[in-house]
Amino acid sequence: MFTYVCLGCDDLRRSVPFYDAVLGALGLSRCDTGDDSDWDGWVGWGTYEEDGLQEVALWLCQPFDGQPATVGNGSMVALKATSWAQVERFHQAALAHGGSCAGPPGLRPQYNPDFYAAYVRDPDGHKLAAVCRGFTAAQ
Repeated sequence: MFTYVCLGCDDLRRSVPFYDAVLGALGLSRCDTGDDSDWDGWVGWGTYEEDGLQEVALWLCQPFDGQPATVGNGSMVALKATSWAQVERFHQAALAHGGSCAGPPGLRPQYNPDFYAAYVRDPDGHKLAAVCRGFTAAQ
């Protein structure tokens, strides 16, 4: 459904280490955009291949209008985790790199019996979740 999600960021130097750690905990790495100077001020994680023909990524950039980045009320990016341990590493990495807890790791049976998730806010205040489905006991 999506090719990419872009979040506004006021301070890439602060946020890039956060995202390297948090997305690295989920097995994601930075997108390689080559030496193209059009990417100045952009950093992405996920898949970016064949000049974007193959892309599933999360990008950070300073807003085009030059105004401060703002957070959407009710907006959240949920990321897939393959294990409960990945969800826990995601949460730990967020807290260790300038993020804040918006909901600790745990089952959320109100959504589904197998919905294991953690919620955090990045240094700019954007809400992120890591979600693992398919298990009802630690694995």
